[in-house]
Parts: sequence; structure tokens; C-alpha cells
Amino acid sequence: MRHIHRPSLITSWLLATRPKTLTASLIPFLAGTTLAHSTGVPVNWLFLLTALGSAFFIQFSVNLLNDAFDNKKGADTAERIGPQRALHAGVATVEQVYAAGMASLFFALVTAMPIILHGGLLLLLIILVSMLCAYIYTGGPYPLAYLGLGDIFVVIFYGWVGTLSAYWLQAGNITPLSFLLGTQIGLLATGLIAVNNLRDIDGDAKVGKNTLPVRFGKAFGRFEIALVTFLPFLLNFIWLFNGYEFASTLPWLIFPLALAMVVKVYHTPPSSAYNGFLAQSALIHFGFGILLMIGFLLD
Repeated sequence: MRHIHRPSLITSWLLATRPKTLTASLIPFLAGTTLAHSTGVPVNWLFLLTALGSAFFIQFSVNLLNDAFDNKKGADTAERIGPQRALHAGVATVEQVYAAGMASLFFALVTAMPIILHGGLLLLLIILVSMLCAYIYTGGPYPLAYLGLGDIFVVIFYGWVGTLSAYWLQAGNITPLSFLLGTQIGLLATGLIAVNNLRDIDGDAKVGKNTLPVRFGKAFGRFEIALVTFLPFLLNFIWLFNGYEFASTLPWLIFPLALAMVVKVYHTPPSSAYNGFLAQSALIHFGFGILLMIGFLLD
């Protein structure tokens, strides 16, 4: 009889948090803080660490609630081709994963208290809206991911909100260049969900999860992946025109990986192979952000 390997309890819960995608929360806050520091602003480490902690908990919640809601709606079954989660491993129930997701939202609010006290009502509103969107991403009567709005959600929250909030917490204002940075980071973060959605196109279509690939087809899904992957590199020339020579050039060191990933996507039908593309997309997002930050520090 063939032995079926099942991950341990800890491994299954760890996979449920999707650690390979956590750079989507890390990079916006580090990049926004580094850009502010490059203008001569000293880093407030308390603000940075509490903002990061809150962002991590919100992302934990997004991922856990996504697993729970998708499982209830039949979009995330044992037949899925993505990485195995706690639900599929049989080590947690839907109710337990849902409870863990809601607990993560509570911890996100608690962790954010220092920056809320500093930023006042505006920052509290940003945190609460982020928490609400984490819930309605796949929950509620009109879940964003099921309406094809998940990609916009990522650009807004993992690009503009994260990066601009970090910059504002350090510098006390928002500049066009900080918005440019948020756009670049947000587009690359969208690459993760774009790869994920193209991988799951067939299963999502069966249960009415109308992601962009489901709505517009596999060709569009591949085009979206290419667009959100390559556009940030093209936007990098703007940094050169603003006196950031290293920041405009260093991120191109990871372009070969981006090109190779997109080419593979165009030649590979949606399958478990996309789990590798997802990891590569996360690495591109992380590498681009780190190289850009090094450039800020050198310029």
C-alpha cells in the first residue's frame, strides 16, 4: 500500500500562513522607511517594528480566512494543486482556521497601538479599513477575490498603503517619489496573486470565483503576470531622473529571474508547476525591493 505523506501539525499551520508570501508585507514598510531615511530622516524603530508586526498579523488573517472561506465555498478542496494547508492535512477544522484568522486581526490592532497613538484618527481608520478588507477579501456577501478585485486590493494595500504609511510615519509627509515606490512594490506584490489565480483558474471557475483569469481567460492571466512583473523595472528609470543612480540600476540585477519566470509561465499550462513560479514571484518582489533599498542608501 502506498504511503501518503502528511505534514506535521506545526508544518501545516505554518503553510496556512503562506510564509513565502510574507515578503508582500515586509518589503513595503522597509522600502518606505529606507526612502525616508535616504532624505536625512532618522529611523523611528518603534514605528517601523509595530507597523511591520501589525502588517504581518493582517496578512496572516488574510491567508487564514481565505483558506476557511474558500473551503466553505468549495473553491479550496483536496483536489487543489496548490500547497497543502492545515485543512487538507486534517489537522484543523474550518472553525479553527477561521478563529485563528480572527485572532490575527485582533493582534494586528493591538500591535498597531503605538503608531495609532502617533497617527491619530487617520491611522486608526487606515488600520480598521485594512482589517475589514482582510475579512471581505474572501468573506462576506461580496468577497473581493470572487469579484475579480483581489488584484486591485493587493496594489492598494501591499503597495500604496504599506509604503506610504511607512514613509509618512518616518518623514511626516507623502511625496510623489514615495507614491512611485508604492506603485512599484504593489505591482510586484500583485504578481503573487496573479500567478496564484492563473494556477487555480479551472477550480475557481467551477465554484464561481471570478478572478481576472476566470473572467478574461488564460491569455489575459499571462499578460497580467508579464505586466505587473516588467512595469516596475521600466518605472525604475524615473529614479534616475531624480538623482537616484544606484536605486535606478541595482534592481535590474534580478531582471533575468523575472524574465525567465514570465517565459516559463507563457510556456506552461496551469498546474502544480505554478507553485514554483509563485515562489519565484515572491523572490522577485523581495529581491527588487532589497536592491532598491540598497540603492537608496548608496545614493
